[in-house]
This record gives sequence, C-alpha cells and structure tokens, in this order.
Amino acid sequence: MVDLYSKVKEAAEKVRPFVRRTFVAESSYLGVSSGSSVFYKLENLQITGSFKPRGVFSKLLSMDESGRAVGLVTASTGNHGAAFAYAVSRLGLNGTVFVPKGSDPSKVKLIERFGGDVRFHGEDAVEAERYAAEYAASKGMIYLSPYNDLDVIAGHGTIALELLEQVDRLDAIFVALGSGGLISGIAGYAKGVNPDIEIVGCSPANSPVMMRSIEAGRIVDVPTKPTLSDGTAGGIEEDAVTFGLCRDLVDRFVTVSEEEIAAGIRTFLEREHMLIEGAAAVPIMSFVKLRDEYRSKHVAIIVCGANIAYETLRRVICKG
Repeated sequence: MVDLYSKVKEAAEKVRPFVRRTFVAESSYLGVSSGSSVFYKLENLQITGSFKPRGVFSKLLSMDESGRAVGLVTASTGNHGAAFAYAVSRLGLNGTVFVPKGSDPSKVKLIERFGGDVRFHGEDAVEAERYAAEYAASKGMIYLSPYNDLDVIAGHGTIALELLEQVDRLDAIFVALGSGGLISGIAGYAKGVNPDIEIVGCSPANSPVMMRSIEAGRIVDVPTKPTLSDGTAGGIEEDAVTFGLCRDLVDRFVTVSEEEIAAGIRTFLEREHMLIEGAAAVPIMSFVKLRDEYRSKHVAIIVCGANIAYETLRRVICKG
C-alpha cells in the first residue's frame, strides 16, 4: 500500500504557506445529546470555502516549474474548480476548468470569481473529467484530477495531520465520501498515527457510488438521484486509486437521506451559527444516526465546506 502517512507529512510542509490551519470546535450540542466528545474540524472556513485548496496546492507544488508552465486543466462540479482557480492565480499560472452542463450556477460563479477559465462539457463529473484529460493531452497541457492523484490525496490528508495535533484523543473520524479523495488522505494519515482510529465514510443515500462499488468489489456505475450533497455526487473513474484506498482504510459506511441532510444544514446554522453545504451535513447527520454507538467516545467530524447556493439554502430553511 502507498505510504500516505509520509506523503501527507511532505505535503503539509508544501501547502502550509498557502492554506489556513482551520479551527477545531467542540460541539456542546452534539456532545450532550450523544454522551460523546464531538469535535468539528472547520474546513468550511478554509480559503475558497472548502477543503479543496489543500489538494490542489499539494499537487501544483509537487510539480517542477516547467511542468506547471505548459498550462493546466481540470474538471469540477464546483469546489475543486474554485480551489484550482485560486491556486493557479496565486502561483501566477494559467488554467482551464471544465464543468458538467447543469452544474450549480453559484459554484460556477465561484470558480469564475477566483479567476477560472470555465468551459462546459458533459452531463456529469465523469464525462467532464474524461474530456478534460483528453483536452489536456491534445494541447500538451497537464491535467489535474480532482481526486485520482496521490499528491492531491496527500494534500487533503493534511486535515488529519492538523486535527490530530489539535485534539489529544480520537476514537473515530466521520468524513464525507464521494469519489474518495478526502477520506483516503485523512484515513491514510490517521491510521499511520493510530491504526485503531475508526474511519467512517458518509454518503448521501441518493449517490452512494463508492460504497456500492466497494460492496461489489469493483468500481460500478450506480444509478444516482439529485442530492443536496452535490460535492459528493457523481461517478468514479475506472482506474481511480481511491477505490483501493477506501476499500482498505475505511472501516464502515453509512448513508443519510435528503431530509437528514437538510436538517443537518438547518441545525448547524441554528446551533453553531455557521453556514455549511450539503456535503458537510452528511457526516454530521451520519454521526447523529449512529450516536448511540459512540457514547463516551471522542469523535471528530470533518465539516468539509460552506459553498451552498442561496436558492438551495432558502428552500432548505423554508421546508424546516
């Protein structure tokens, strides 16, 4: 298996000047209701509003200058694209972001706000990623995968490095699970520190692609439905390195409904006075679902982002 523990430590040195060391906050509300000690790692306060800059900077800073200079291409449904646009601009580089047709307009605007050259292609993330890779190859440019890259994964793992410096003891970490880049990095580092830390992969019931793939023993094309957790929605590349990492490092999987995700967004706003996106509500509500099993335990929840469209937020609040 890849030594993610060492790669994360190397990535941390590279990205430190470019990303925020985000706060950890103990949740008295969840702690009292569950009989546990519950800690939020607040990546919703990260630059660009999500954890994604960690992986992008890790990848870009692992490349030599000549490689970066030929031009960079990526694909994204939103948060990765915004992080890519920010990082490329910060480092004085040029980059293009392909997004699927029908992507959340607010997240497309976020990419553009950070200077991204946005182009539309495909009906979903997998189609956009495939085309972006082909486009980069045809133009002699470099393609940056949102998740299927060990340098990107190692960058995301710096969340766990910080978390385990900020909290003395942890029994479990709840992490949103889409294509697996975030949870692979976190699990790879956390298990390197303490193999007994339980890693819980949390997905929307409307799009549990990685979970179903691991159950099948191979990457499968799972029919999905629209979800508030658009940051974890979509398929997985056939050769995704994250499949094996999730299979080997994630201890258990849980899904939550759209109603639970909406309740998580509302409750976090009401109790913690912070805005989060649907993907961030998924691990919160996954813990709520399983909280009786974690009584007297020390649990961390990765609050992965805050980029929710105004109209989506309005609907969620009004339905509450």
